[in-house]
Amino acid sequence: MSMIQWTDKFFVSSRRLFGGAAAICLISGSVWAQSASQPAQQHADSSVDGAFSELADPDNAAWARAQSDIERAWSRSGSAAMDLLLKRGEDALDQGDTEAAIEHLTALTDHAPDFAEGWNTRAQAYYMAGLYGPAISDLAQTLRLEPRQWVALAGIGMILEETGDNKRALKAYQASFGLNPHQQDVKDAIDRLEKMLGGTPL
Repeated sequence: MSMIQWTDKFFVSSRRLFGGAAAICLISGSVWAQSASQPAQQHADSSVDGAFSELADPDNAAWARAQSDIERAWSRSGSAAMDLLLKRGEDALDQGDTEAAIEHLTALTDHAPDFAEGWNTRAQAYYMAGLYGPAISDLAQTLRLEPRQWVALAGIGMILEETGDNKRALKAYQASFGLNPHQQDVKDAIDRLEKMLGGTPL
């Protein structure tokens, strides 16, 4: 499953998302704020940094290539065995087999706990299985490992919005959009909240 598909799934069923208690637990840790302010820890090489610079330019016609470069880097754990577990998990997700996906991805997170994409992909599997609490936990861990994970930041924004914390939700959406300004769903969320909040100071 691609990141675009994950973003789509994350926004499609917004009225069903995440219990308040779990969201508040995540919010109290200020995960999204920490993620937005810290440099990325997992991928410090200059090629990925350059791709992020290209992606952040809203007028860059080559943004899709930059996004693909980042996603490709994120998908590499440094271990062929761990990459195979990720692929098996993704394949299971594509087939709608969330139980198998969670099994493969749990093996991945157990053996490669510093690999952010393992947590992010398992969050997708938990979400598709309707297990929103574990999905939130895995999104939080994704952001601890890779603070520039714009999809996870958008997810935090959605959780905050769903629990009525619109000011922080707007900041989370803006953090996601600042990293990748080519997300129409996030742009729509920002526009909606800015209109709702009006001139309220952030």
